[in-house]
Amino acid sequence: MSTKRSRNLTTALRWLVPGCSLLAAQLACAQNSITLYGVADDGLAYVNNSQGASRTYLRAGNLSTSKFGFRGVEDLGGGLKALFQLEAGFDLNTGANSTSGLLFNRQAFVGLQSDRAGTLTAGRQYTPYYLFLGPYASSNWLTGATGAQPGDINGLDSSFRINNSVSYVSPTIAGFTAGAQYGVGGIAGSVERGQSISAALRYVNGPLGVAAGYLKMYNTELTAGFDSASTANIPTSAVNAGYVSARSIQHAAIAGNYSFGYLTLGLNYANVRYAPGKQSIFRDTAMFNTYSALAVYRFTPAFSVAGGYSYTVASQANGITSAARYSEMSLKEAYSLSKRTTLYALEAYTHANGQTLGAKGRTQVINAAALVGDSQNSTPSSTGNQLVLMLGMTVAF
Repeated sequence: MSTKRSRNLTTALRWLVPGCSLLAAQLACAQNSITLYGVADDGLAYVNNSQGASRTYLRAGNLSTSKFGFRGVEDLGGGLKALFQLEAGFDLNTGANSTSGLLFNRQAFVGLQSDRAGTLTAGRQYTPYYLFLGPYASSNWLTGATGAQPGDINGLDSSFRINNSVSYVSPTIAGFTAGAQYGVGGIAGSVERGQSISAALRYVNGPLGVAAGYLKMYNTELTAGFDSASTANIPTSAVNAGYVSARSIQHAAIAGNYSFGYLTLGLNYANVRYAPGKQSIFRDTAMFNTYSALAVYRFTPAFSVAGGYSYTVASQANGITSAARYSEMSLKEAYSLSKRTTLYALEAYTHANGQTLGAKGRTQVINAAALVGDSQNSTPSSTGNQLVLMLGMTVAF
């Protein structure tokens, strides 16, 4: 081969190989995608009473939970797609997993999505109860750290994830979307023990969005607590500490938002029931009713202010003569430096009165303790009042 022909071939290959690689990549991207995403959020927090003393500390995951994840989609043709999602939460200040022993503690599922038939997934997943109602709740607009109801008693701050679950979400028809989920208990000799059931319905029409949902989680009743062998995991706080040994926990709620230009208003109501069983350390069904209202105003595309109020009242069962009551007021100011970076300030105050059960159940009737949102689940006030202030920054990627 002549030197001239060799140079011409080399030049052609230099243009051809990158071109073929680019074409192959474009074809692959047209059919498949894998996305790495996440949030890094941290803030300085002040609590006026944290188990008897004031406290100043760094807290991660306030405006948004600090997390990272992988989301993948493969186009199978004919309007059918295969999908998966893996998501892990972490503490930005220590680097530790949010849940010890669980890598993808937030979500881990695989499934199929059809344009006409809907989406079917299996794995560790959020409930339709949360996914449909959560976007309209105070915890979404005001943050779960300070905007969720005390101890997240209504479960609308992503507290519940169901293991071994199968979920279905329908296509949207005339503004309506439905979802259902079943968590397989897998306990020998009993279908009910350890299982979870959830269903929800959502309607969206222009500025109006409303959703109703149901969730029932069954304990395996292997111990006096809510066993880790159950498909559900539940948050424990001073609000529900006396009732986590329940045979089953049931949530029913309705939530909605309406937007008037730059102003968004929201209302939600939730009823929660803790039913006793053979291993429970309380004897009567405990009930919590929560009523919430919120308002959000966007002064500019970058700056918004949100405020909310919630009132939670418990039942008088289990030897309690004065039912526990929790009033919470929350504020949030957020300024976006870019589409991904936001500075925020959070302020919240909770007042509690009445009585509830302590961690020893019916043998321990105590005064209700104040705690703000989800940020103070393990550090309630030693009195009936608690104030939390936060300044922070979040970056999404």
